[in-house]
Formats: sequence, C-alpha cells, structure tokens
Amino acid sequence: MDWKMRKVLVTGGASFIGSHLVDALVERGAAVRVIDNLSSGRLANLRDHLDDGRVEFIHGDLMESGMADCVVRDVQVVFHLAADHGGRGYVDLHQAACATNLALDGMLFAACQRAGVEKVVYASSGCVYPNFLQTDPDEILYLTEDKAGPPYDADNMYGWAKLMGELTLAAYSRDWGMKSVSCRYFTVYGSRGHENHAVIAMIARAFVGQDPFVVWGTGEQVRNWTHVSAIVRGTVLAAEKIDDATAINLGTMARTRVLDAVHEVLRYTGHRARIELHPEMPTGPMNRVADNGLAKRLLGWEPEVEFMDGLRKTVDWYFAEKNRDEVRMVLDRMLMAR
Repeated sequence: MDWKMRKVLVTGGASFIGSHLVDALVERGAAVRVIDNLSSGRLANLRDHLDDGRVEFIHGDLMESGMADCVVRDVQVVFHLAADHGGRGYVDLHQAACATNLALDGMLFAACQRAGVEKVVYASSGCVYPNFLQTDPDEILYLTEDKAGPPYDADNMYGWAKLMGELTLAAYSRDWGMKSVSCRYFTVYGSRGHENHAVIAMIARAFVGQDPFVVWGTGEQVRNWTHVSAIVRGTVLAAEKIDDATAINLGTMARTRVLDAVHEVLRYTGHRARIELHPEMPTGPMNRVADNGLAKRLLGWEPEVEFMDGLRKTVDWYFAEKNRDEVRMVLDRMLMAR
C-alpha cells in the first residue's frame, strides 16, 4: 500500500501507542487526522507534527452524538485505538468505564460503513483470550488466535468489549464486505508509556527510590512484553496485507516473569531495595504469552527488540524525561487510573 497522501484517521492518536503510530504514518507520507479526548493522551506526543502542520488534530469524544460521522468523513483508512482503558489496576477496578468501549466501537464502525471507509484497523488485545487457559505460570503456553473462540472467557469488561469489537468487524466483513483487520496487542511498553502499566510502574518505583519496592502479585506472572516499535510496525503491515477481518497476534514469544523484569530494573538503575510482594493486588492472568506464528506467515513480521534491551532503553527515556517530585505525587493514583 502506498501511504503517500492517503487520508488516514487515528483515533486515540495522542496516546502512548497511538502517537507512535502517527509518527510512522507521517513518515510514510500519509495525510493524518487524529481525534483524541486527551483523557490519557497528551498533545505533547504530537507537538512536532502539529507545529509543522502535518497532522490535523480534533479534540473530541467519539461517544458524542455525530462525532464519529464527522471525523471519518473523506477518510480512506481508520486506525481505531481510542478506548477507555488502563493498566491492570484500572481494568480490574473500573468495569463500567471499560464497558463503554462496546458503544464506542459500535458507533465508530457504523460510521465507517456509512462513509464508505476503505479499511478499519482495530487495536484489539490479548485480553480477548479465555482466563481459564492462563492460570498456570509453569505451563509453556502460547496463545494462538483460534484459542479466543468458545467457550469464551475474556478478561474483564475490557476484554469482552475487545472481543465484541472483533466479532462486529467480522460480521461487517461477511454481510457488507467492509475490509478490516484486528491486531491483538500484548503488553506493550516503551517511551511515552504510562505508570499504570507494569513496566513503567516498575521503572517509576525505582526512579523515586521506593523501598520497600512493591510488586503486585506473586511475581511469578509470565508476560511477553512487546516494544511499541514492533507493535506499530505490525499494525501498519496488517493494514497493508489483511482485508478479511482476520484477528492477528502482535506480541513477542519471549516468556518473562514479572520478578525477572523487576530484578533487571533494580540492577540497571542501581536502586537497592527490598522487594515486597502484594498478591492481594490486581495481577491479571498468571500466564499470558502470544503465539506470533500467524503474523510471521501473513505479514512477514516478528519483534526485533529483545525485552531486556527495550527495557533498558525505556528506563533511559523515563529517567531523562521525568521529574522525581512530580512522579512521587501522582504514582499511587496513576497505578489505578488512566
């Protein structure tokens, strides 16, 4: 696909992942429009593009009547990343807020159909996979795309909304021929990330010198943290190569325990602290790792950034950009907020 001057909408484009995607699309020559309500996104993430006039920004809420129809007008490709979401503390404790994504996605997809949008690229999630599969951290488990089928047991209302979004796009494809692809993101980290997600929370705790160093859960939880650069590259490739509403995993297959990540953060930052485990806190599944074989076959994609390398780069970014006093003031709140 030639992106040069292709008219593109990125919902949630001022957010962590969304702003990196905007960078990639601008670099490819696309004409990018962003809508974001700035509930978690930051205009600073788009500042250079806005100053140069390369991105059209709309400060708006897609839940408002008529907004979706307005922003998709004259657009060829929609990258839908806007959602009410946060880290584990948020998705566990704010179920009603995450449930609003059901309405948001439905309104946007219907507007895309009415406007004749060529393709919708949907930011889905590893949260669509059944919880009952992900309980044993000692099991060598890789989640293939078909495992999101029945019996359904998605991860909280956030996961159910993402699953319904995927199924809606599949129905639009069957019934009306609307082109789309769903990208299942797995535990994304990197620069511009928020303290409500695990990797940035670990880095923030070291940054402010927390002692004891708090870790939610037993620390045995297994994750496949995937660098934002790989997620963006996979998302663009999915837009270029998949039309039939296929859902595809974007995640590394490297299995990393939470405690292993914690030890590397402490080692790399030089922070000496006693680790204090809090198994009563929200932790999510004990064993969540993608199988990315389908992405390799259909997209020619696989992650290029090893986790420990990406973690150290993210530490460097965080320590260079953040103010310790400000982080201390907001850290406890951010762990549970957007």
